Amino acid sequence: MRNKNIIIPAIIAKTQKELDDSLSKVEEYSELVQLDILDGTFVPNRSLDFDFDVSNSNLMFEAHLMINNPLKWIENNWRKVNTIIVHFESCENPKDIIHYVKKKGKKIGFALTPETPVKTVKDYLDEIDQLLIMTVNPGFYGSKFLPETIEKICEARKLKQDLNIEVDGGVTSETIKLVHDAGANMFVSGSYILKSDNIKESIEKLKKLIQ
Repeated sequence: MRNKNIIIPAIIAKTQKELDDSLSKVEEYSELVQLDILDGTFVPNRSLDFDFDVSNSNLMFEAHLMINNPLKWIENNWRKVNTIIVHFESCENPKDIIHYVKKKGKKIGFALTPETPVKTVKDYLDEIDQLLIMTVNPGFYGSKFLPETIEKICEARKLKQDLNIEVDGGVTSETIKLVHDAGANMFVSGSYILKSDNIKESIEKLKKLIQ
């Protein structure tokens, strides 16, 4: 049985005000929001690298950690989010991170940059809640979609039929059907949603394309 399809707005913010403004735009039309945590070293941009507060929101949150020391961030911030997605490339001890996050009662996912093969996480697929496949080079809104990543989505779906496969990067009305047909069921969209003139309409359009 295929997992539920879900559209997930992604937020990049440098201040609490930016974060609050973005949340107010999407909260009426979303159930889950991705918070992009960028440290300026793992990727050449910074976002939410301060002690942000989302406690006033009723949304569910996943943190996408594009940072070099994920365990330290998790120790300090795990209470703020429902799911923690760690880049496999920055994991020194993947099993330790899986166990730590699960012990805290949170969901754990691994993320792969475009150049990291799916086979690197093959041994962990039964232990994680989701696999995020980057379909752009990470770090910025509006980066160019990389069609060569479609094959990775197909490969991940073949490895584990009931896995939540998330795609992140360049997800628009032009690309969502491609990644959906390849096997993804969770679709992260940043600039297409947040920079839209009509956020509700943009989200509805994406949903319709994957029904």
